[in-house]
Amino acid sequence: MRTETGGLAGTECEKLIGTALLARENSYSPYSHFRVGAALLCRDGTVWTGCNIENRAYGPTNCAERTAFFKAVSEGKRDFSAIAIVGGKEETVWCYPCGVCRQVMAEFCDPDEFQIICGKSVREYRIYTLRELLPNMF
Repeated sequence: MRTETGGLAGTECEKLIGTALLARENSYSPYSHFRVGAALLCRDGTVWTGCNIENRAYGPTNCAERTAFFKAVSEGKRDFSAIAIVGGKEETVWCYPCGVCRQVMAEFCDPDEFQIICGKSVREYRIYTLRELLPNMF
């Protein structure tokens, strides 16, 4: 884990986390009540948001991170630099991408450069590279 921002300035991380917090408000999570928001930063500066969307069968549930990636990819984006993730029931807690989301990130991102920002708030966050969170990717 790194707490320095690497390629992103602190204010950029805070803005991305703020965007993820807003996306979290759209979460559809009537079963777990664990609302997650994500903000995906493209190298061209565009940001794609996503929230988790649950289903009573659980299998069709989609995570916030994959929602953001799928929206961006479906619109032709393929070059990503960072993603901010926030989540929790009442208040935000440390929220990390699941294994499936990590593998989706591996499909589109440089594992040594792509930054995963896990935030509890715009002031409290941790930054990892994809390789740190998925060292032996498929």
